[in-house]
Amino acid sequence: MAENAMEAGGQCFLRQRQVLFLFVFLGGSLAGSQSRRYSVAEEKERGFLISNLAKDLGLSVGKLAARGAQVVSKGNRQYFQLNHQTGDLLLHEKLDREELCGSAEPCILHFQILLQNPLQFITNELQVIDVNDHSPAFSENEMQLKILENTPPGTIIPLGNAEDLDVGRNSLQNYTITPNSHFHVLTRSRRDGRKYPELVLDKTLDREEQPELRLMLTALDGGTPRRSGTVQVHILVLDINDNTPEFTESLYEVQVLENSPVNSLIVTVSASDLDTGSLGTISYAFFHVSEEIRKTFQLNPVTGDIRLIKYLNFEAIHTYEVDIEAKDGGGLSGKSTVIVQVVDVNDNPPELTLSSITSPIPENSPETVVAVFSVSDLDSGDNGKMVCSIENDLPFILKPSVENFYTLVSEGELDREIRAEYNVTITVTDMGTPRLKTQHNITVLVSDVNDNAPAFTQTSYTLSVRENNSPALHIGSVRATDRDAGANAQVTYSLLPPLDPHVPLASLVSINPDNGHLFALRSLDYEALRAFEFRVGAADRGSPALSSQALVRVLVADDNDNAPFVLYPLQNASAPCTELVPRAAEAGYLVTKVVAVDGDSGQNAWLSYQLLKATEPGLFGVWAHNGEVRTARLLGERDAAKHRLVVLVKDNGEPPLSASVTLHVLLVDGFSQPYLPAPEAEAADAAPAAALTVYLVVALASVSSLFLFSVLVFVAVRLCRRGGAASVGRCSVPEGPFPGHLLDVSGTGTLSQSYRYEVCLTGGSGLNEFKFLKPILPSGLVQDTGQD
Repeated sequence: MAENAMEAGGQCFLRQRQVLFLFVFLGGSLAGSQSRRYSVAEEKERGFLISNLAKDLGLSVGKLAARGAQVVSKGNRQYFQLNHQTGDLLLHEKLDREELCGSAEPCILHFQILLQNPLQFITNELQVIDVNDHSPAFSENEMQLKILENTPPGTIIPLGNAEDLDVGRNSLQNYTITPNSHFHVLTRSRRDGRKYPELVLDKTLDREEQPELRLMLTALDGGTPRRSGTVQVHILVLDINDNTPEFTESLYEVQVLENSPVNSLIVTVSASDLDTGSLGTISYAFFHVSEEIRKTFQLNPVTGDIRLIKYLNFEAIHTYEVDIEAKDGGGLSGKSTVIVQVVDVNDNPPELTLSSITSPIPENSPETVVAVFSVSDLDSGDNGKMVCSIENDLPFILKPSVENFYTLVSEGELDREIRAEYNVTITVTDMGTPRLKTQHNITVLVSDVNDNAPAFTQTSYTLSVRENNSPALHIGSVRATDRDAGANAQVTYSLLPPLDPHVPLASLVSINPDNGHLFALRSLDYEALRAFEFRVGAADRGSPALSSQALVRVLVADDNDNAPFVLYPLQNASAPCTELVPRAAEAGYLVTKVVAVDGDSGQNAWLSYQLLKATEPGLFGVWAHNGEVRTARLLGERDAAKHRLVVLVKDNGEPPLSASVTLHVLLVDGFSQPYLPAPEAEAADAAPAAALTVYLVVALASVSSLFLFSVLVFVAVRLCRRGGAASVGRCSVPEGPFPGHLLDVSGTGTLSQSYRYEVCLTGGSGLNEFKFLKPILPSGLVQDTGQD
């Protein structure tokens, strides 16, 4: 029969499991975000399959993995693991229902499924089903009872109870005792559901007939197969002691703060006995209490004081039920119960469990989830209520989610260039008194996005380089900075197409793409190119690349590399030019003027003149600033007719450059007045002299006119052949048009336009005077000519 009963029980258990798995399967087939409850029997090995989350959530295995599914349990202990390849929810470790939940039923483990993109929480429960893995056990191997022989039938004698860690049907269900004629056992239940035995006297005892009895008390649970525990009950039959100790209260109820100090007095129990002598002396003792109670409380056997010998913990045990026995000297006893209610105090700070964190986060991203975390507090009531906060000056906000879950989200777009790193302190504070708090620091890094173009230190640069420089000369640098980081801040320089297409920029300058150094590719000539402009670009290496540009102006500084050039008299003419000077010329008479130019500029083009050589020193002089050659004294008959003058033209450069020109001067008598009559003979010879003068002047004018006309025709023909403009009265002029830079008029007296000489006749006061080679200046030209 026992075997049949066990088989029937086994089949029943199998049917229960089938029904349970059927409910799990039906519940798992409902995909969605609503709460699900799974179940698993305790003591299953690690890796035991609980369910397939992919099917339960209605997601494919690939999508489940792509959304970063993870299982989050309360606290720091992980009971589950998720296989991302199959979507199976597995046990991470063997579960012990008694360790997890104690006597609580049902035993529920809460966990959440966390999905990303989008963020989703799915609350689930796992019910740990108890299996019958514990037998009822008594705290001692033998119970000893002393019963008066005159105890009437029906008397109930309390017995020590057994403990069974299992729950439900697997827990202790009833007690039995060895069949006998004097006693039977009753099974009673406490308010907390625990069962305890009571021995009932059925027949009066007779000490003389049977002074003691030995019975076997058995505790049975309701599991399949059933488990049991036994203890021997030794009953001593005593002589009559007809008064038992009686407590003043059958039930004591006290409340104790969980932070009460050790050795605190909890309560004092008191009992009295009407007997006298040793039979009325009472001693107190714990009556079949658990080991936890013995470690927590101490009972004074004489006074009945119950003191605390261990700190209480409301989060572990809320209530203690302590049975106290008062026994007199005759062995009779009475029983009372003390209920100790532990009052919660705020002694547990909140706990923060970080589930996920995202760092770094890209700048310019709106409302990015930085972290997901949960908070918990082991206290209860207001002591267990929590408030989460972060600093107000940070661009982040906390958003509450389900069941004390929070997300830390960026508030708006971040700018790495303003701040690249944030230290976020999450503060969790409970509402107890005093308030306790927990802080957790999270470092959030902001990654760079290419949102800043390179910026030049100047919008335009002006560089100076001397002409005739060596090729590849470093002439200057441009510099641009980028506020971004990494490759986004690496700047590359380049030359942009020139603004003026006629400027051969590619042959003039180059730029180092890495550091912005500018180099002159060839030697520059100030006279050909005095300044030029170009644009420089700076681009970063981001994606897409950003760029900016700046204007660079290069000024070519002049070097004294051009010697003075003599325009007049021209030295390479086919025939030398001879200047005619009348012997009657006065001191300071303008013989000619040396005209020269210099291709340089500034002080390099300031010219000075000096007489280097002369046939007769002291006869002629050269003005240093304008090159005019004048007579230094009156001419005499003894002065040679031909003179050769060498004039040196020198600029003001460093070192100075020079050129020389040779002048040929011929002293002629025909142009001078050889004889001037005395005043006293003037009246007598007035008539013949006047007639002679007229004839002479007419003849001389005719000859001079013919001569000048011939010279002008000759010069005009020569100049027309060369395509240049001619000046009247000059011997020769340079061929071709002069460069534009040679047309400037400087303060040195250098002429840029034609210099003409006029031959005219004037008369007055009866005396005719011949002015020879009178210079005529062009309009707009101011020239100091000295004396006429």
